[in-house]
Order: sequence, then C-alpha cells, then structure tokens
Amino acid sequence: MKRSTRWMPPHRARLALLPAALMLALSAAAQEAPRTCPTAEDPQAPCPPAADATPDSTTELDSIEVRGLRASMMGALSIKQGSMQIVDAIVAEDIGKFPDNNLVEALQRVTGVQTTDRGGGEVSTVSIRGLNDVTTTINGRNIFTASGRSVALADIPASLLANVEIYKTRSADLIETGIAGVIDIHTHRPFDFDGREIAVAARGIYQEQAGKVDPNVSALFSNVWNVGGGRFGALANLSYAETNYRDQSVTAGAMVPFFTDTAPDGFVPYQRIPTSIDGQEVWQPGLVAGLPFTPGSTLPVRGEQYEYLLSRDAIFASDFTGKRERPAGNISLQWAPNEDSEYVFEAFYNGYRNESFNSLLFSFVDWWGNLGPDPSGSIGLIPGTNIMKSRTVGAPYNFTSGDLLTGKTDSYLYALGGSWDVGDRLKLKSEVTYQDSDYNEDFFAMRADRVAHEVWVDFNSGGGKPAFGFNDNPATPGIDESNAADPAQWTLAQLYDNALYRRGDATTFTFDGDFDAGWGPLGKLTFGVRYDDRNSSEGQRIGNDQGCNRAIQDCSFASVDGLPSINSGFFDGESDVPVSWVVPSGHYIRANADFFRELYGRPTSDQLVLTENFNVNEASTALYLQGDFAFDVGDDVLDGQVGVRYVDVDTDMRFGDGSASANASKLLPSLMLRYAFTPDLMMRLAYGETLRRPGFAQLNPNIIYVEDVTNIGYGTATGGNPDLAPTESKNYDLSLEWYFAPGSALYGTLFRREIEGMVTDFRRRVTYQDYDYILTQPDNASNGELEGLELGVVYFPENLPGLLNGFGVQASYTALDSSQDIPVTNSAGEVVDTLTTPMFGISDSSYSVVLAYERNRFSARASYVWRDDFLHNYEAALFANPLGVYFNAESSLDFQLSYDAAENWTVTFDATNLTGELYQSYYQYPSTHNFGTGLYSRTFALGLRYRF
Repeated sequence: MKRSTRWMPPHRARLALLPAALMLALSAAAQEAPRTCPTAEDPQAPCPPAADATPDSTTELDSIEVRGLRASMMGALSIKQGSMQIVDAIVAEDIGKFPDNNLVEALQRVTGVQTTDRGGGEVSTVSIRGLNDVTTTINGRNIFTASGRSVALADIPASLLANVEIYKTRSADLIETGIAGVIDIHTHRPFDFDGREIAVAARGIYQEQAGKVDPNVSALFSNVWNVGGGRFGALANLSYAETNYRDQSVTAGAMVPFFTDTAPDGFVPYQRIPTSIDGQEVWQPGLVAGLPFTPGSTLPVRGEQYEYLLSRDAIFASDFTGKRERPAGNISLQWAPNEDSEYVFEAFYNGYRNESFNSLLFSFVDWWGNLGPDPSGSIGLIPGTNIMKSRTVGAPYNFTSGDLLTGKTDSYLYALGGSWDVGDRLKLKSEVTYQDSDYNEDFFAMRADRVAHEVWVDFNSGGGKPAFGFNDNPATPGIDESNAADPAQWTLAQLYDNALYRRGDATTFTFDGDFDAGWGPLGKLTFGVRYDDRNSSEGQRIGNDQGCNRAIQDCSFASVDGLPSINSGFFDGESDVPVSWVVPSGHYIRANADFFRELYGRPTSDQLVLTENFNVNEASTALYLQGDFAFDVGDDVLDGQVGVRYVDVDTDMRFGDGSASANASKLLPSLMLRYAFTPDLMMRLAYGETLRRPGFAQLNPNIIYVEDVTNIGYGTATGGNPDLAPTESKNYDLSLEWYFAPGSALYGTLFRREIEGMVTDFRRRVTYQDYDYILTQPDNASNGELEGLELGVVYFPENLPGLLNGFGVQASYTALDSSQDIPVTNSAGEVVDTLTTPMFGISDSSYSVVLAYERNRFSARASYVWRDDFLHNYEAALFANPLGVYFNAESSLDFQLSYDAAENWTVTFDATNLTGELYQSYYQYPSTHNFGTGLYSRTFALGLRYRF
C-alpha cells in the first residue's frame, strides 16, 4: 500500500480529506455522483478504504472551496471519518461565519458535549462526556487563561475560527492532560486561500431582558504573493463583541432545623436549633444527605429526643446586570521558500472586559421571636414531611446590597516555527511559543439594612419557584413597609472593598518528526519532545467592614446624593416576588471609592496593597514515540497506531513565607485499532491513559478565613494542599461508524473511564482566634468510574421532491453512568464513612436535534438541545441541607437563517433560547428541596456579511 510522503500542515491535510463526492454534492447539478476520490494524477480515482483516509495516508488535493450550512456539516463528518482518533468537529460555514453566537454555544450540538453554568448572557462551561477537565489548544498549541490550567472558551470569538476538533481519545503525540478530551481550535492561515480574501461581518444582537442591541463585528484580510521561487502569505483577523445582559433569580435559602411547639428549657417554640447545646453536638452542619425529613424526626438535646421541623433560613432575589466586551485578533504570516520548507509566525490575542452590577434583596426567615399570636397557624408543611412550605415571620432582618464587579483579561500568544522535508522519508517541524495572560478584578459593594415589619414566604409556590413579600404595618400609616424600594426605610451598612489578580505565562518548545519507515506493516514512525516552562501566581486584598458607624456619621441614603439605585420589572411576573427594591448604587460607590473608604475609615487607593497568595513554577518535559501500522485482512484493512508518552513534571511552589516542591513522572501508553468492513463501515477500538494535574490554587496551603456573614454562628475557611498528586485515568473506547451516503453517517461509541486519585474536599470544624470555622481542604481521596454510549446521525436525503429537496437532520444522543467514592467526615475531620455519588456535572442523558434546510441562496437551521438534571456542586458546609446542589434538566431552542442577497452579500438572522426557559436547581430531592430559579434572556440577531 503506497503512502504519501509529502508533508502537509495539519489543517491543510484535513482539508485534503474531503472526499470529492461530498463536495460535488454541493452542486445542484450533481445527481448521484459516483463515489470518487480524485487526485492530481487521476481525477476519477476510486476511494481507498475509509480506514486508510488519514492525514498521513492521503494525497493533497487542489484547493476546492466548500461553503454553506450543509458544507459545514459535511466537512465535520469528513474530519471525523479521516481521523485516526475518535474525533468530532464543527466547521465554519464560510469565512467569519461560525454557526453560533459563540464557540461554547456551537459546541453544545456536538455528540457527547454538554454545556452549563449559564449566566451573564451565555453558557461558560464545556464538558465532554460529562467531564469538564478539557485541554484546549489553538492550532495545536496549549492555551490557558491567567493562573488557571484551562482557557475561558467563551472569550474566544467564533468569528476567528475555521474549525474546531474535539478529540475524545488520545494518541501519544497529543498533550497528556485533560481527562475529558482535547478541543483543538483552528484559525485561518493565508495559505488556506489561493490569493486575496477579504471578509467583513457585522451583527446587532438584541438581548431581550437587557433591552439593548449589542454590536458583534469581525474582519479578515488575507493575501498570498509569489516571492522568488516560493510563496509568502499574510493574514489579519479582527473581532469585537459587546454584550449587555440581565439575569434574574429568586432563591430559597438552606434548610436548618427548628424546634416544634415543644422546646427544651432555655428555648422557645419554633426556635432555630443550634449545632451544639451545653458543649454537646446536636447536629452536624454539612451533611451530605441532609437531616431526615420524615414527620416525627428527632434530635438529641441534653440526653432527650426532641422533634424538629426543617425550614429555610432565608429568601433572596438577585437582579444581575452588566456589560461585557471581548476584543480579539490574530495575525498569521507564512513563508514557503521552496517545496521542502515552510515557516510560520502567528500572534493571537483575546481580551475580556466586564462590569457587572448585582442588585441583591435578602431577608432572613429564621427569626422565632415574633411569630404572632398563633405561631403554628402561620406555618404550612409539605404533606408527609416535617418541612415548612410556607410561613410568616415578624421583625425579620433584611439587607440589600449593591455589588459592582469589574474584571479585565488580556491574553497574548506568539509562535514561531517551521517544517522541513529532509529527503523523501523524513519530515521535521519545530516551534517556540510564548504566552502571557493576566486577569485583574475589583469588587466594591455596600449594604443597606432594616428590620422589616413582616415577611411572608412560600418556598415552593409551584414548579419549584419561590414566592415572598413584605407586609405593611397598619400601625404606621405614613410608611408602607411592603415597599422595599423606599430609601427612607433603609440604613447604610457594611462596605466591601476587595481586589485580586491572577497571572500566568509559559514558554514552550516542541520538536516533532515523521519518518516513513516502510518496514513491513509499520508505515510511519512519529516522534517528538515538548518542553513547557509555566508560571502561575495569584494575589488579593480583602477589606470588609462591620457597618456604618451611626454614632459619628449619617447612615441614611439621603446623606449622599446619587447613592440610591432602584430596579424595576423584576422577574417578568414569573412568581409573586417584589418587582423593585433600593440598593446602594454599585456604579456610584465605585466611582467615588475613596470618599466611601474615608467615610468608613479604610485605606484610600494610594495605600492599597495586594498580597501574593502563591507563586508556582512548573517545568514539564514530554517525550513520545508512536507508530502507524496496517495489515491486509483478506479484502479488508486493519490499521492503527501504537504509542507511548513519557512526561516528567517539576513543581516549585512559594506561598507567602513558605515553600514546597514536588516531582511527578508517568509513562502513558496508547493504542488505536481500526477495521474497515467496507469502504463505508468502520470500527475503532482505543485505549489510552491521561492525567489531570491539580489546579495551582489547589496547591496553596495558606488558609483564608471568612467570618460569618449570614449570622449562622460560624465562618468558612479554605486552604489548599501542596501534596496533591495528578489524577489518572484509563480510557477505553469502541466505536462503529457507517458513512452510508455522501454527507451522511450513522455512528455510535461505547466508552469507559476509570479515574484514580480524584480531588475531593475534606471538611472539619476548627477554631481560629476564638471563633469557629468550617475548614475545607482538598485531597486525592476519591476514585470514580464513568461509562456511557454516544449515538449520532447526519442525514441529507438525495433527490427529495420539490421544495423538500434540501432538508437534512443532525442528531445525537448521549447516555452516561458515573460514580465516585467520597469520604464522609465528622465535625472533627475524621473519616467515618464512604459515600458513593454521581460525578459532578454529569447528566444521565442528553440529546440534540438539528433540522437543516438549504436551497440555492437560502439556508435555515432549527436546533434543540436538552440535558437531564445533574449534580453541579456541593454547597458551603454551613448548613444541614443536603450538600449536593443539582441543576434541573436544561434545554434551549435556537434558530439560524442565512440568505445570499447578492453575489458577495449575505444576510443572517439568529435567535437563541426561543422558549425562554427557566433554569432551576435543588438540593438532592427535587420535589421538596427546591433551591433557585433563574430567568435568562432570549437573544435575536440580525447580521450582514460581505466577502470579496
């Protein structure tokens, strides 16, 4: 079997994989075109078996342009079919025309990919098969944001991208980190085009809840020139996106126990039960499963059992508004002085600017001292439980808070490299990259407080939505206590003045080679080395005050002009909640920060200092060797790839006055087998091992103590662990893929992950400076297993009659089953049990369906994505509520339309979240322990693109 020996950059090799039949199908004249794979020598050459269609076993095709929605799906299928690994992909429909508003939204339709953590007008977290430990690369280069190990994917604008590949299995030449997989982002390069290319796009995106239209613009300029006997190309791609957003949520607080109408001596009916009485523990905060909620459940007090009721400690509403900007750009220079060498210089920049204002209304509902003449009559229980569904509380403590958060990121990546053909059998390439990423954040907030006349609450008024409001006091006819927007009822309270920085930089050297061995079944040897020198640091300052000193200053809103901020139209009538309230304006207090610092007796801006929390240097060296092989099995082909990667990591850590060091090394084998039953039916079997290194902040042993801010009776404390080891995973995959027609395929994958040394949090009660805290620290104390099934189909029927011609469907389904063993500790931090729970972020099932229609100059797509509920995180370990916070099932219906109005002009229309879904959460038991309900915006976008 002859194999091509001509070196091609990876992105060009992938383009060469597009079978001509797929591209011919784009032409209206192509009717049942014969399945051919033309080469420069033979335009009618038959296709080889699909199992041999890899970037290393194809002949480079002449440039053939594919555009449009159907071409995008077909190009993604071609990448999947031609890759040695199990890969899914998304491909831009045209220059500057990616399928969605941002990359994260585009990824949610990829088989096995789930997204979550919606907020600020977008989703921000990407998981592959339920795991969010994803390694992200740009053109094969590992990238990160600030001091983290991963990149903020939402910061990378979709308009800069050519395609994105999602690697679900791992070969030895890929970076070893990322148990979930690798997302490789490809930007355009000048040699992608024959000559000059210019594309300009602009969209106006209307955010419904924010009520504003935001700009999203991009421009690409590229050209190629003949220079001497070679070529030189230059490309610049620029992007700017602005987003105004508004997120609204109502949340019921945590569950804590209360006495019934029968209370022990020293307590009154319906009083909240403290965690300990007379030095004896009554109940333990932070229980994983929570306290029992069957009627008649009891707790021990002084040797006797007393019945208790469970109720929420608070109710609160958040009106979160803000403005975000994302400038970005990349430059690519390519020079090929001859046919045997090529040099590339690239620079990539992405920025993030955000200013968010959280208007918070908070009321405690755990007060027992004023329940009226008939306390039991004001309490309603959920039938069959001891849980309060509704109650009315007199004289509750309320506060509002105006919180302004500003954040700024600047990330730069520079790369210089080359590739060389050394004779006919050896291909070499090498590259040096440098990247630097800084994030700076400033938080300035002020509270106002009052003791209200009365608050009523229905913690679950229907569908998991809380409802609450304040009752007026008839004895004060001049004041309406039900009006939370009256500044005269509130007094200025605490001031919060915090800031932090996160910084990261890395210098990376790579050297790789391909040797066309031709030794029997061994076709190619690939080898290489990667050295990465990474620095990460974080610092912060914390300035919190107990409150406004009423003895020496006027603490009313009226004392400062411009201070009140009153929202309106909150929650769109989704529940019976206050529609407006007053808070100190976050924008005003931040603009006059030094005035308020002096007012509260705090240091002013010229005296503020950020203290370094940690500074870590990590030097990693990786060596790999892998070989491609192929055997003829009768009339079929069995081929594959076997490899090994060795990685050694030295870590030096500095934490304040302390320091630590660590070393870890690992040999990671990998194997891929492919068997082509027919040219269109292929099976893959893969095994590989991957690592997840602990986050740099997790290594910091310094403990940060945060005092009680909700009057629970104890604070929180967090610290890291410099002895954390990498988490290791053994990965198994088996797939079957049937490419049954041009541009159509049916595929499925079974997979399993065996994960050892997962990092989990240990919690225990500690005393620091005569005050109690719940301390949380991480350790490699958990193991887990994940297995599942992926199914996908892409189908564009040929020769449908009339207007039906042009319809297609893309659909996928993922089923997951996960478990993790988590040690259970008592309040002293001693392990007393092991609990098996699902892994965080994993839905049992999820699916997406895309209905596409493309005809001549018109294309449209309606897509629906859905994922089942899932364990999202553990709540702060202060309460008796179940620790696990679950997110309800999530879904989104989106629509895209494109029309070529003229030869070079395209008009687009996009809409997201058309059904206006509510996003909800609960504590482990969905019917009784509802938590939060969030309302997020629908978006509508109108755009215009010009390409010439």
